[in-house]
Amino acid sequence: MPTQVNHPTEEDIDSSLLENQAQSVGHLFRERVAKTPDAIGFWYAEGDDYVKVPWREVKDHAYAMAAGLIALGVGEEERVAIASGTRYEWALADLANMCAGAATTTIYPTTIADDVAFIISDSDSKVVFAENESQLEKLRSIRDVIPSVSKVVVFDGDGDGDWVMSLEDLEILGRQELERNPGVVDGRIDNLTPDRLSTLIYTSGTTGRPKGVRLPHSNWTYIGASVDAIRILGPDDLQYLWLPLSHVFGKMLLTIPLQIGFPTAIDGRIDKIVDNLAVVKPTFMGAAPRIFEKAHGKIAMMMEEEGGVKLKLFNWAGSVGAQVSELREQGKSPSALLGAQHKIADKLVMSKIRERFGGNIRFFISGSAALNKDVGRWFDGMGLKIAEGYGMTESSAASTVNRMVAWQYGTVGWALPGMEFKIAEDGEVLMRGPGVMQGYHNNPDATAEALDPDGWLHTGDIGEIDERGFIRLTDRKKDLFKTSNGKYVAPSLIESQFKGMCPYISQIVVHGNDRNFVSALVTLDPDAITGWAAQHGLEGKSYEEIASSDQAREMIQGYIDELNSSLNRWEQIKKFTILGSDFSVESGELTPSLKVKRKVVSDRYKKELDSHYS
Repeated sequence: MPTQVNHPTEEDIDSSLLENQAQSVGHLFRERVAKTPDAIGFWYAEGDDYVKVPWREVKDHAYAMAAGLIALGVGEEERVAIASGTRYEWALADLANMCAGAATTTIYPTTIADDVAFIISDSDSKVVFAENESQLEKLRSIRDVIPSVSKVVVFDGDGDGDWVMSLEDLEILGRQELERNPGVVDGRIDNLTPDRLSTLIYTSGTTGRPKGVRLPHSNWTYIGASVDAIRILGPDDLQYLWLPLSHVFGKMLLTIPLQIGFPTAIDGRIDKIVDNLAVVKPTFMGAAPRIFEKAHGKIAMMMEEEGGVKLKLFNWAGSVGAQVSELREQGKSPSALLGAQHKIADKLVMSKIRERFGGNIRFFISGSAALNKDVGRWFDGMGLKIAEGYGMTESSAASTVNRMVAWQYGTVGWALPGMEFKIAEDGEVLMRGPGVMQGYHNNPDATAEALDPDGWLHTGDIGEIDERGFIRLTDRKKDLFKTSNGKYVAPSLIESQFKGMCPYISQIVVHGNDRNFVSALVTLDPDAITGWAAQHGLEGKSYEEIASSDQAREMIQGYIDELNSSLNRWEQIKKFTILGSDFSVESGELTPSLKVKRKVVSDRYKKELDSHYS
């Protein structure tokens, strides 16, 4: 007889963890060190090896850095920014900020100087942790417009005796402060309350300027307690963390270990993820869908190159795995024949693929963008389950997740305990609960637009909830989209900027939702292009002939290059197609007010858009 999926009941959720969550992240960290001082808290890369750091040593460094910040004059709830890639020092700086009673402002290391200036000014950050000379150069170039910053602390490098000090010097300063006042850091932690600001994460908005999401300590302690309550992770797990810690997904995965106690191998070298998994041998890892897409594609390409019997065996194993995965999802067991085939496939193929990922993976977590259902099922068929979840910066990352005991590919799972979901009349997904932000920093209008008087967060996503409680997302309510790498892109801003640069175009439609990079469709202005064509050897040519010419492509590429130089890396247009005709109201591509109908255009030119990613 088929076995049914064991749906979680109230007994499966430890509600006491939610009722007794820590007062703040500072309290949570201090309690973790007290409970397991000699257990490993972090691994960090040093050359080709990893250094393992026990929790007591993590506290020693974090407290010294926190005391150093206090000595620099950082007050309670004042902001300290971190402009760095993913590394152990980022985690230490974040802990130090919160232990000092301050709040972390996160800055992507690839953020352009103009946006860095805005984020630092809007947050009123007093100190900035900078990763290296590259980040220092960016900060020096905007020093005149960030007067609130009294000191920059550099991870890799030395101080300049003026504005910049080394991380080592900050610790020395902090240890001197602790000698004078041994209880200074614990005193700051004692003063923390759940509603105190813990983190400011800036997320791109449609107005062009990022919005600072205010996340208090209670948001993070709730995330830790709720994930602990559903029992998907335990102290014997080992996390591999490569995600950007400036992103809410990565920041969340720094908090959960403080609650549960497992160690985290932290390594931001994206090009070494698969190689390092074989060394670290973690039990779980979070990632954006693009990582799984690339891994699947690379393995499939290798098999194609092998050809012959190996390729046939690989394809057969994939088919068997997909069948078993689908049955498991339905709560059924495979037939005796399929079960026997699965055992053979596992021995010959699946076990070898699992070894490529370290051999100990219990599951992956996918977030930040939609996971391709077929890719998810392929991994599951290989014995590498992917638990897709959903959340926003505005909800502290984790709001839903597929469970190990009940899951459905193509959905983002069930709500975490304590979170509520409902679907508005227009199909928009609304959520409410302890993971939702306080609001946007210095932006009451945006806060009022996102949070209604009853506390419901309007997500901007269109979705549905099935009879079993699984939440499925189907579309974006607004034009803002996410790439498959989890980065938000505001297309209308890019389009407007490009129209201001290039006098020869009529329309540009920026595309990239759930894709791994941004591309565009371009139409030329029939009037403006005529004179340009006459000067470039195309006199008398038709619009279609001009649009398909090498000269026109070279001209548009020049303007695209100019546009890209002013954009963040994840917003840059990597490929484009010049269409053979302009959009019109009559053809249905424009509204009567001459606005582009994005869905009509994307559907009509699906072939051209797909070719950008083939």
